[in-house]
Amino acid sequence: MLDLSLEIQPIGVIRSPYKEKFSVPRQPNLVEDGTGILELLPPYNQAETVRGLSEFSHLWLIFQFDKIPQGKWHPTVRPPRLGGNKRVGVFASRSTYRPNPLGLSKVRLNNIEIGYDKVWLHLGSLDLVDGTPVFDIKPYIAYSDNEPEAQCSFAQFKPQPLLKVELTPIAKMQLKEIEKKQPHFLRFVVDVISQDPRPAYQQGKIDLRIYGTTLYDFNIRWKIKQNTIDVAEVLSIQMLKG
Repeated sequence: MLDLSLEIQPIGVIRSPYKEKFSVPRQPNLVEDGTGILELLPPYNQAETVRGLSEFSHLWLIFQFDKIPQGKWHPTVRPPRLGGNKRVGVFASRSTYRPNPLGLSKVRLNNIEIGYDKVWLHLGSLDLVDGTPVFDIKPYIAYSDNEPEAQCSFAQFKPQPLLKVELTPIAKMQLKEIEKKQPHFLRFVVDVISQDPRPAYQQGKIDLRIYGTTLYDFNIRWKIKQNTIDVAEVLSIQMLKG
């Protein structure tokens, strides 16, 4: 019997501000400040492996959904863009629950940093959890990879923000101190929460729960504002204890 199994090892690992899969943008380029780094692992962390790569502006990354339990895939899934109610085939979606836990992401390459036993690819906006294993890198080729007239079913257009984001006086005070060292942190928080990372079935409803979103070394606590369904209120922004 023909053995079609394949054993692969990561060539690198992602360093990103998203410390957990909750609140990670569902696609790259949705959160401007959610940038990251691809750190190449031995024996791939040498200048020769990336020779000529800096001449490309964008890359395809093939990665693993390593935070998703394996073996729990289903033939149909409920994409968030369809409200979490309508089902489509797993292969007609980008669901993380797949027969093989592999993902594909297009990212901007900002620059390459090479040092002793170190090769870091500095990336633009991404949709990957910190620590995500990457199995391959391929340069983006505009003439073949770009299809302006492509049909994309329920995902034809870029999603618009679902929530308006407000800050409590306490959160504003905390943020003022944070932005002394991390400019644009407010924009980052607003962009992440405005995408509404909650499950699709909770969107558009009264929700009394308090959520926690971990970005960099901060825990952002927020909730849907009382008597609203589309306004998120940031309650506090606290440094995580080491």
